[in-house]
Parts: sequence; C-alpha cells; structure tokens
Amino acid sequence: MSSSRERTKLHVALALTTLVAGSLAAVVPASGAAAATRPGAWNDSAYRGHVEVVRTPDGPADPSVLTGTVFVDRDRDSVHDRHERGLRGVVVSNGRDVVTTDARGRYRLPAYDNMTVFITQPSGYQVPVDESNVAQFHYNHLPEGSPELRYGGIAPTGPLPDAVNFPLAESRDTQSREQHCMIAGDLQPYDKEEVGYARQGAIADLSRRDDYQGCGTLFIGDVVGDDLSLYPDVRELTKLTNGPARFLPGNHDLDFDSETAEHSFDTFRAQLAPAYYSYDVGDVHVIALNTVRYPCTPEVDNADGLRPQCDNPSTRPAYNGRISDDQLAWLERDLAKVGRDKLVVLASHISLLNWADEGSPIHQVDQVRKVHELLQGRKAVAVSGHSHSIENMKTGDLAKGWKDLFGVEGLPFPHITAGAISGDWYSGAITDEGYPVAVGRDGGMPGVLTLDVRGNSFRERFTVTGQDDDVQTQLGLNSPTYREWYAARQSWNDDQEGPEPQLGDQLVLDREDLTGRTWLTTNFWMGSTGSTVTVKLDRGRAQRATRTQEMRGEDQLIGAEWSDPHAAAQQLVNGGSVADRSMHLWRYELPADLAAGEHRAVVTATDSYGRTFTDVLEFQIVEQR
Repeated sequence: MSSSRERTKLHVALALTTLVAGSLAAVVPASGAAAATRPGAWNDSAYRGHVEVVRTPDGPADPSVLTGTVFVDRDRDSVHDRHERGLRGVVVSNGRDVVTTDARGRYRLPAYDNMTVFITQPSGYQVPVDESNVAQFHYNHLPEGSPELRYGGIAPTGPLPDAVNFPLAESRDTQSREQHCMIAGDLQPYDKEEVGYARQGAIADLSRRDDYQGCGTLFIGDVVGDDLSLYPDVRELTKLTNGPARFLPGNHDLDFDSETAEHSFDTFRAQLAPAYYSYDVGDVHVIALNTVRYPCTPEVDNADGLRPQCDNPSTRPAYNGRISDDQLAWLERDLAKVGRDKLVVLASHISLLNWADEGSPIHQVDQVRKVHELLQGRKAVAVSGHSHSIENMKTGDLAKGWKDLFGVEGLPFPHITAGAISGDWYSGAITDEGYPVAVGRDGGMPGVLTLDVRGNSFRERFTVTGQDDDVQTQLGLNSPTYREWYAARQSWNDDQEGPEPQLGDQLVLDREDLTGRTWLTTNFWMGSTGSTVTVKLDRGRAQRATRTQEMRGEDQLIGAEWSDPHAAAQQLVNGGSVADRSMHLWRYELPADLAAGEHRAVVTATDSYGRTFTDVLEFQIVEQR
C-alpha cells in the first residue's frame, strides 16, 4: 500500500522513548516457539535444486497437453532418474485445472499459452530451494515471452516442453504436526538503503531463529516498493533466513507498464513465484492468493459504481482488491482436494477484510463473501498485509464498512493483518541498531507474525523487530495537555510558521490534566476480542481498562482522544503516519483526585489464550505546571 504522505527518514534523537515500558514478565508464547535446532542446521541440510524441464528435438506428442512426473529425488540432483519413484496423489495445477498424480507420479494438464504450472508440496516432503532459499516448485510457460516491460517480465520460453518434472525430498520438518509459520508483511524497500534497514532489522531477527524450517517464511506482498530491479537484493536477504522462502504479489510488485492484468505480475513470476499457489506442512494447507488486479477496468471492477478509480485504465491505471475468475475457479478446485480436518491458512496481500481500511472497496477483496462460502465449515485463518497495521480480528468481529460494502455480518473465522517489516514505510528516527523506528498508523511496531501450529490448531504472535516475544504492549498518557499539543502540532506541520509547539514531559501531569480526563493507554498490538487489560495503580487493586473499539459493527473512532499518545507524539515530530485510531487500544481513566507526587502503574495485558504480559509506567502528578 502507498503512504498518503511523503515518506521521511529523519535522523532525530528521540526524547520520547521513555514512554515505552519494557515487559517485566510474561508467559512463554505459544507452543514451544522458543525451541530451535542448532544454529546452521538449515544450511547444512537444505534440499537445493530446481524443477526439471525436459526438451527433445521432436517436442511433445500432443502440444495441447503438458505431462510430467512428481518424483522423490533420492540423490538430490533434480533429475528424474530411472530408480527414483514417482509420488502418488500430489496435486498439480496450471492455475486453472487441478489434478493429482497417478500411482507412478505422472500428471496430465491442458496447456495454455500463458500459464504457470506448479505443485502443492505435500506434508512429509520438501520442494527444493535455490541458493537464496527461494522455493522451486513451478514452471512458467509463455512461448513468446512478455510484452516489452521495463523490468523484463518473462523471457520467451519457446514451445511446450516434453515434460516438466517436479522433484521432492522426504522431510521430517514438513511432516511434523508442530509448525511455526513465519508471515512477513510488506518488506517494501524503495531503494538499497531500505534493503539495508530490512537486513539490520527483521531479517537479522529471522537469521537468529531456527524454528521455522518446515513451514518457512511467506512474504505476503509488496516485496519491493515499485522498483522490481531490487528483487535480487531481496534474494540476498532470504539467503540469511533458515527455511524455505515463498512470496505472493502485492500492489508494489506490479509491472506498472503492463497494459492488461494478464501480464501485470510477469516480472514477479519470473523472479520469485507463481501469482498464486498452495502448499502443505503438517496438518496445514497454506493458500497464497493474488488479490491485486491491475489495471482494474470499469466493466469488471466498477460495475457497481463504487470504484471510479477503475474507469480509465488507459490514461489513469489503478489497482483494485479482486481475485480473477481463473484464480477463483482454481481456489475452489484446490480446496476440493484438501481434507476437511486440515487447518487452511489463506494468505493474501490486500486483505479479504481489514479494519484500517474497513470503509474502502479498493483495499479489501470484492469476492470476500464467495471466499467465505468456500471455507464454510473448515478451520481457517486469513492473513494479509497491505495496510501496514497489526490487526487480530476474531470470529464474530464486525466493522461498519464490512457490512455496508459487502453485506458481511461478522467474521466466520479469524482474519489477521500481519503488520509490516517496513513498519510505517521506514519512517521516523533511526535506532541505534541502524533501522528506523517506523511506528505504524495504528501505533504498531515493525515486525513479523508467527502462526504457532499444533495439529490443525494455531496461536498467533507478533515479534517486534529487535525485541523478545514478551514485548507486546506500549503505554502512554492521553491528557488534555497532549491533546492540545496534538492539534497545535498538526497545524504547525501543515504550514511550519512560527516556533514549533513543544509537548514537554508527557510523564508529568498537573491537576487540570486529571480533571479534564487523562487516560493511561495500552496499545496491545495483538490484542483482540477476548483479551483484557488491567491497571494496578500504586498499591490499589487492579482495575479493568476499556477497549476503544469493541468490533461490534461500530464505525472507527478517530482523533486525538482515540489516539496512541506515545506513537502519535513520535510521528508528529519525526514524520510518518499518525496513530489517530486503533482497534487494539485500551485505556484507563486516572482518578481526578490522584495525590501529587510519584505514581507507578502496573499494566497486565492478557490475550485470548490466557498469555499475560506486564508493563510498568511511572509518572508524576504536580498541582500546577
């Protein structure tokens, strides 16, 4: 997703960081996530190879049909040797049709002039990865190649091969019922400097983890920021990770010079992955969708008049959140091959539904109700990126825009917006570790999502870049003084005339702040329906804080009163979005008669699984400033 303002990278000393209180204690996050194999084990044992494309001078007997074999590559040379058995029951697709291999591992698929043929990796086996750890499980067929595109697209593939054979290696990692699936939102570097920020930040964190070798990392779109020549730099980053890397496309991965949607992701397909596909690990079926249609057109995307951006594809091309008809047919056929006891992880860039853009038909998916119908009765979770926010939305949650735009009456299964490695587009002050603070529009921090899976059940957790898993909250004080400064600073930022309004020490409140209503705020990044926040002030009893958005169908509450004061104070000074709304903010009103002097608030956030996280905020009351 594009930032609505110029992205800034101000190297400013941040005086406001004292507002964040590090967690003092926490239950270890879900299901043994800290367990790891020895460092370097992935590179010692990774199955490296490629898809085998077989050509002969005579070509295939029937050029309208693609054939091949899925085989167990015992010697790991990516060549289907005589002694290597074919594997029965593996799902193979051309992006439209879906078939399974026979007893000898063979498949037959109709051939199209523009198609990507791929397999669904079965549990207990691993597709090969290349030297950059990028999974190799597909073949692009485009005889004449892409139309002329700035970043190259797909080179001419020539006639249909005699066979495309897909190698697999046996894998205990993908067979295990315990999986840790890394979901990485919006890496989105616009230049090599920002590639370096990612390397110093979230990628460095991933390089130190060894718990995701089976499921790997799924980068859920906006892999780069419009400059597709950075894909090789991204591959240098995935070399540092400890598991297979997979990608799905986002609206900043487009070939913007493509005149039709048919070729709008050709460079992505050539260098990274199919535009959509699926794979299995343990008891999980992961579906990677393409939810970006570019250029969108009036007859397809704006038939209901809600998307006028799509009315001029030739002169003012734009994108829309939509699944193509071919892909929707593939999705239905793919799911028909999946046992109903599996957990389905439905991953996309543009969300089926999200909260940050709940009133936008462009930034959610047109066919959301159809997708919900296809998953009816299944255990499922949708994960997405795009909005650069963290949103943990549970079954039954409802936002006003979902009902108004799509007729959705409540989520049929959890939907999670996974945050972003780039955070708020690498904005804000630079940390000592060499990457920007990049506090998000919801007050969230840069980082990655993990789905910790046992069998067909999962628990989600968000890991802030550079932090331990017990850092899950940030605290602040939303006072009248802060709210007055918020308005003055916004106005000053617009014209920058006169002296800058100064906020002063946010941890000092006076009597007027208390009588004018001051809230202690808790931004609980993965907080959701079913979570609670309590505040223990000094030696008093713990009191429940109130969630600002109940997710019962209400509209968004926007403005200084509903903002995260810690995040917004940084953003208004150092640039970036402003956290003027959040679906995971709790607040507790401080008593108006609180005595002058030093005070200590102990805040305990409890998630929907009963995991607890404790923060402390110390502040001072004075009678008058």
